[in-house]
This record gives sequence, C-alpha cells and structure tokens, in this order.
Amino acid sequence: MAAAPKALTVMDRRFDLLSLGTFVAVGLPDGMLGTAWPAMRRSFGAAVGDLGLILLVNSLGSVAVSAFVGRLIHRLGVIALLAVAGMCAAVGGVGFAVAPGLWLVLCIGPLMGAASGMLDGGLNTALALTGRPRLLNLLHGFYGIGTALGPLVVTAAILAGSWRPAYLVLVAVDLAAAGSWIVYHRKLPQPVPAAPDAAAAAGDSDEAGSSAAAPAVIEPTAGWSRHRVTSVLTAGLVVFFVYTGLEVGAGQWETSYLRGHLGLSASAAGLATFGYWGALTAVRISLALPTKSVPAQRLIGGGVFVSVGAAALIWWQPDAGVSVAGFVLLGAALAGMFPALIAVTPQRIGEQRAQHVIAWQVGASAGGGSAISALIGLLINISGLDVLGPALVALSLLLLAANTALARLAPIPTEKVSRGSARR
Repeated sequence: MAAAPKALTVMDRRFDLLSLGTFVAVGLPDGMLGTAWPAMRRSFGAAVGDLGLILLVNSLGSVAVSAFVGRLIHRLGVIALLAVAGMCAAVGGVGFAVAPGLWLVLCIGPLMGAASGMLDGGLNTALALTGRPRLLNLLHGFYGIGTALGPLVVTAAILAGSWRPAYLVLVAVDLAAAGSWIVYHRKLPQPVPAAPDAAAAAGDSDEAGSSAAAPAVIEPTAGWSRHRVTSVLTAGLVVFFVYTGLEVGAGQWETSYLRGHLGLSASAAGLATFGYWGALTAVRISLALPTKSVPAQRLIGGGVFVSVGAAALIWWQPDAGVSVAGFVLLGAALAGMFPALIAVTPQRIGEQRAQHVIAWQVGASAGGGSAISALIGLLINISGLDVLGPALVALSLLLLAANTALARLAPIPTEKVSRGSARR
C-alpha cells in the first residue's frame, strides 16, 4: 500500500481541536439558511421554492472541488487547504450579508460550496485514514453544534430586526477558523533538509528495511472484478447522495413547513429547527464518549430503519407537536450514519482508494443535499408545503434500499483488513 500523504501525518491535539472548531464553521451556514429563508425571500421577493436554487448552485462548487480534494491535500497539505477554504467561506458570507437580491446570492453560492467542500472533504479524509471512529463522531458532532447554533443566530438576528447580521457572525467565525490554521501552520516545527547523499542513503535504507520487516498489506478489494469495484463505489455514492438529501432536506425545509403549513411563529419554528439539529448533535457527541465504539453496522442499519418511522410521523402530522417530535427523532436517527459510513470506507475498499473516494463521497453528499432539497422546493412550488412529509418518507425508503444493496456488495468487515494507517 502506498504511504499516507505526508500532509495527513502532521497531527496532534491542537490539530484535533482546530478540526472540531472548524466543523462548527462548516455546520453553521447549513443551519442558518433554512431558518433565514422565510425572511430572506421576503427581502428578495422570491418564491418559497427558490431556496432549492440556492442549495443547487452552492453544490456546484462543492461537487466540483470534491474531485480534486485528494490532489489538493497532496500538493498543498491539509492545513493550507483549510486556511484557504476558511477565507473563501468568509468572502461568501459577506456576499450573503450585503446581497441586494437573490441574483448575488446565486452568484456567490458556488464559492460558498467550494469552501465547504474543501473543509468537509479535507478533514474527513485526513481523520478517516487515522482509524479513529470516535474522533469522527465527535467531528460531526461539532458540525451538529454549528447547525444547531445556526437557527438560534438567525432567530436572534430576525428578532433584532434583520436576518443579515447573522451572516456577519458567520464571516467572523470563518475568519477566525482561517486565522487559527495559519497560526498553527507557522508554529509547526520546520523539517531540516538533509544532504542529498544522506537523504538517498536513508531512502535506500528505509526501502530495504520496510520491504524486509513490513508484510504486504492485502487490500480488501484484492481479487474483486472491476465490475464489482465499480458497483461498490457507485452504490456508496448513492447512499451518501440520498442520506444527505434526507438530512439537509429535512433541516432546510423544516422552518418553512412549520411556519407556512402548521402556522408556528418565527421563534417557535426556529426553536423547533434547533431541536432537529440539536438531536443530531447530541447523539453524535454521545457516540464519541464511550471508550468502546458502537459497531458501524448497528449505527447505519438502525439509523435507516428509525428514519423511516420518523419520516412517517412527520407525514402523519396529527398536530404540530407530533410533527416536531418526528423531526427530532429523524435527527437522532440520522446522527450516527454519516460518520460511520466515512469511517468504514477504508475497511470496505482499502486505504489506497479511500484517500480519493472519501472526497468523492463528500461531493456526492453535497450534490444530494442540494439537488434533493431543490427537488423538494420544486414539488413545494407545485403542490404546497404538505408535500414535505411524503417526500421524506420516500427518501428514507430509498436510503434503506441503497444501503441494503451496498451492504450486500461490500459487507463491513468485523476486523480491520489493513493495519497501515496510524492509530492514536
């Protein structure tokens, strides 16, 4: 197996803490947009379903950059990539805050998406290859903190008079994240260049020692046909596409649904949306606390089945309380799935492929979150907000089918096939 890129090995506790803080910045705009949209669309004179257009153009940047995240990590290093992404996100936040109309939001969207794709793909790739599922759960728990804080930031801004200051808060958070990565990079010890002859001798020695002492690592895909590899990769991307479409679609449209269909006030709907993202966050953080991780099969399989029931509650909607409870249950059900799916990717397809595939999975997630949310918006424009319930049920059933197909094509091994990645 090829050695992990040097950029992925420069990690310590400061790196972990900065990663967690950065994922708060990744989650914040995802929690803000849906809550801000009812007020934003009145400012812009836009239709309720135009939220889907914003999500769609945002994903263009994220999906485009996901194809190159692996190469960017090798060329720039994780730290430089994260600093650049934070500055791009800050520029995008300024554009949202001062936008005179929907046109500027749509123009700045690809930049916001590209920044999110670099942050999300870079950190997921770096941490998945270290074999620490608890840290991955904690990482995505901090994403949930960002998404849970987003509705509160927007609600406070709206109650104060306008949704726009909420995006200035986002700018400050993004600049703080970018600046922290720059400071961290400057404080890293710089390697001392070796003399050419010594470096060559050391390289020869390392190569000989490694070939003599280290056994060949057998990738889990050894012996697979090209068709099976392609099928596994495709099924995995479909799972990420549909999963994120369900998670983001529910979170982004909940406020509009509760206000426009169930008649809740702005503050009540904002708090209810906080409950959805808060449940997602609380479960992810709780999964990171035990010293023994919950098996990935249980998190993924159980989460899919519970999500079907939660979506059915939202569709049933005998009263507003049941619908809000359905959203909370849906957030809790989905919480452990994404980190678990990322964590088992190296076990399913091998670490060589995982270095690139994880970034593709993040890109599929971005595409699913935006495309499916845009489709829901189109259906809402045609049929009304009550279409959200059946749409979420259909998505949860599709996720169940896609995950079943992936589990049959590439079962999650009970033990790690490869021991090549660093463990801490």
